[in-house]
Amino acid sequence: MTTTINVDKRSVKQLLETGKNKKFVIPEYQRPYAWSDEQIQVLFDDLSEYTHNTNDDDESTYFLGTIVSYENENHEQEIIDGQQRITTLFLLLRAIYTKLEKSGSEADFLKSQIVPTIWKQNPTTGEVDFDKILITSRVMGDEGNQEFANILITGQSDEKSNSNYAKNYRLLQQLVDEYAAEQPLAFYSFISNILNRAILLPITADTQDTALTIFSTLNDRGLALSDADIFKAKIYNHLDQIGKKNFIERWQQLDEEASNAGESIQKLFYYYMFYLRAKENDRKTTTPGIRKYYAKNNFERLYSDDIMENLNTILNLWIVINNRNAVDNEKWSENQEIKQILDALTSYPNEFWKYPVVIYYLHYHQNDTFEDEFLLFVKRLLAVLSARYIVTPTINAVKTGILNLNAEIIKSPQPKFDFSKVDEKELSDKIKNAHRNTVRMILKIIAYQHQADLLPEKWEIEHILPQKWQSSYFSTSTDSEVKELVEHIGNKIPFEKKLNIIASNGYFAKKKESYNKSKVEILLELSKNHNDWGLDEIRERDIRISDELVTLLNEWGLNQIDAQPEEVLTFIPDDKFSDYQTFIKMFKMEDSNESREKFLNM
Repeated sequence: MTTTINVDKRSVKQLLETGKNKKFVIPEYQRPYAWSDEQIQVLFDDLSEYTHNTNDDDESTYFLGTIVSYENENHEQEIIDGQQRITTLFLLLRAIYTKLEKSGSEADFLKSQIVPTIWKQNPTTGEVDFDKILITSRVMGDEGNQEFANILITGQSDEKSNSNYAKNYRLLQQLVDEYAAEQPLAFYSFISNILNRAILLPITADTQDTALTIFSTLNDRGLALSDADIFKAKIYNHLDQIGKKNFIERWQQLDEEASNAGESIQKLFYYYMFYLRAKENDRKTTTPGIRKYYAKNNFERLYSDDIMENLNTILNLWIVINNRNAVDNEKWSENQEIKQILDALTSYPNEFWKYPVVIYYLHYHQNDTFEDEFLLFVKRLLAVLSARYIVTPTINAVKTGILNLNAEIIKSPQPKFDFSKVDEKELSDKIKNAHRNTVRMILKIIAYQHQADLLPEKWEIEHILPQKWQSSYFSTSTDSEVKELVEHIGNKIPFEKKLNIIASNGYFAKKKESYNKSKVEILLELSKNHNDWGLDEIRERDIRISDELVTLLNEWGLNQIDAQPEEVLTFIPDDKFSDYQTFIKMFKMEDSNESREKFLNM
């Protein structure tokens, strides 16, 4: 289907005046007005500087940017991109008009120029209806929509209001008043330049799809839409009126809760993509762009009845992981052992662990046996991923295996782990001198074998023997030997506070005073069991941690060989089974799904 795009350079006055025939609308799916005072100040300063550097004979213009819109079914100009800018221009012109109302008749002409950019006029008499403005904001859940309208109608803002509309309007009034007082001769030129020389590039599309495609390729001075905003628009416009109202409420709640959990709706859609890919048995290692993925087949994946429910379910997982909170009616979310394993996974050096965890949880969380099965799954996942990264600290060490695992999860709650075997000797050696990206993860795993509670949220990697030591303290060892051992895993431990105690003959005794206040059990044990700390202690702890970790990871299924699942044979009705047996005997075939399918399709 052919699409139509219209691009036409227009002054602020020319563009805003089009609102008298086709009203500007900021649709429900847009984000609330969010320009800060800094952005307001920059825009005003730029326009002031432009006025200062030009004269009446100058033909130069000042480019404000693009506005992307399309004409909706109500013959309104629905703003896809540029709503932050166009909203600010309406507020600025209203602030200027309010200022001019206090001036004498010399301001009448400029007032008459501003009027058709904000309000409806009778086309015959020119009479202004100050109650009918040329822009409406319908942003869902934004209480400021009506406040924006009231400001444009009355020229006043509630002094007690902290909305961006009110704050920015008050700032614009202040800036206008100051400019008029400081540069009275240039003030009218300033207004004229805003109306006639400040240029916008309106890009008008014939459909919403086209407009949405255009916006993503443009550099917007404001706050551009995200892929999630596009998905919101798609879902919203696919619903009936009752569905739209319910969707707006659910989206707003999801957005707020996701933000509180340190996630975003965009990320939830990203995780959900991996779940859908797993269901489709997509094992390709190339990850598609999120928008490209959902856009396939005219965005049909977004129109599933359960998409919002699934996104909320995924969010529940991250509420547990990120906020450490339990979730109502989710018994597993109170299981400290599961939460410890998930916490250790959060220190895995990349995000690949997240996808199988999300898929497993979303697919099986309603099962009666979920809690026990989930614990076994995340233990094995942590064992497999951590060991491989310790040995080979790159993404490629697990990428293919993860994509295969994602698809296998859909097939069984005891999925096949298709990863190469890890050499335990090599693993043991590399634990001792672990890559810096793996230290935090290793320390968490070990620490959780010594305590039931989660580690404090804020802790640092403590060097028991400080990184800055006194050479005289280790007279029989070279500095290079000490330097190497200081960075070994045996010298590192979780601790809530950073100590800066210089090593000396009595340094460890001083550290123990602080260690004893810790809530980290392995640190308390270390403090209790040692009166001194040196190179021998580091070497001994190296071995102990390495042995403990390798044993533990093996217990969790590190190199476990998965039994091949028995083939579940296609069902053949009893009344046809005798014929089936005759069929396979006649053609000398084995009893298999292939032969059963051939028989049933005859």
